[in-house]
Amino acid sequence: MEKILVTGGCGYIGSHTIVDLIANGFEVICVDNNVRSSPRILEGVEKITGKKIKNYKVDLCNYDDTFAIFQENENIAGIIHFAAYKAVGESVEQPLMYFENNLMSLINLLKCVQEFEIPHFVFSSSCTVYGNPDVIPVTEMTPPKPAESPYGYTKQMGEQIINEFSKSTKSTKSILLRYFNPVGAHPSILIGEMPIGRPANLVPAITQTAIGKLPQMTVYGDDYPTRDGSCIRDFIHVCDIAHAHTLAIQYMLNGKMSKAAEVYNLGTGNGVTVLEAIRAFEKVSGVKLNYQIGPRRPGDVIAIYANNDLAKRQLGWQTEFGLEDMMSTAWKWEQKLKTDEKFFNGKFSELN
Repeated sequence: MEKILVTGGCGYIGSHTIVDLIANGFEVICVDNNVRSSPRILEGVEKITGKKIKNYKVDLCNYDDTFAIFQENENIAGIIHFAAYKAVGESVEQPLMYFENNLMSLINLLKCVQEFEIPHFVFSSSCTVYGNPDVIPVTEMTPPKPAESPYGYTKQMGEQIINEFSKSTKSTKSILLRYFNPVGAHPSILIGEMPIGRPANLVPAITQTAIGKLPQMTVYGDDYPTRDGSCIRDFIHVCDIAHAHTLAIQYMLNGKMSKAAEVYNLGTGNGVTVLEAIRAFEKVSGVKLNYQIGPRRPGDVIAIYANNDLAKRQLGWQTEFGLEDMMSTAWKWEQKLKTDEKFFNGKFSELN
């Protein structure tokens, strides 16, 4: 049983990936300081998997504390690095906080990778590295343009750091996974997205408005050069994203990598506008959403969706969930949060 260290494992994608790793026979160690996540999400993970998950409540920006994790755990076969701040709007308002947290944590982690000769490293990247692309869908060879936000720049820089690191060492192979827009919740509805404060992402804003936690949501701009004036995104179910990480680790363990670092897009290949996403939610939930049209939001890319052929061909990855599945599971998770006292009146309400 190979041991995988998952940073940010109490977070949205991290928790779903832990479930997928365990389902595929891996042992998992979690690192999450819970500054932007709830440790209670691991209770849901444990109910799904039947496994107790050890979490180190460590800030990866603290090198000594990070180093100690590796001293305590021998024979780590790979690392999946999720831990980072991720709100585009917040990064525009507080760029230094984003550069410090997202890059320092990565550098400290890679120092430990080098020191302990960890053979496999998977990085949580983002389609924000493409900026506002000239042509869509984007492939892994699409030239990156200037990022639209400091968050996007931290992903571009993170990729550069890993590429240079990979060139300098023969002991570690790396895979960079560029996510598009993860949404939805695990079909068990035992884990899902738990945004802190007012949600920065579309689907949590939709579900929180529908359930009454928010009085109204805003669609940021209806004057973009798209089919209905709203931004276009590639929404993908979080479980499909999670499984790609397991496949990436298996691909590396099987010695299939031809380069020191490889890049893969993780998207469905379908562009959906914000207004289309709202209509899909209204269809599956039966709830008429209270939303208004507002001005454009700084940092937002106009339109982007993926060409995912490379991940299909190399990793054997296929998406299983459609847009209505994404909206349905997200809505059921929101309803669970409202009715489940443990989440809604405990740590979850404290975070909000």
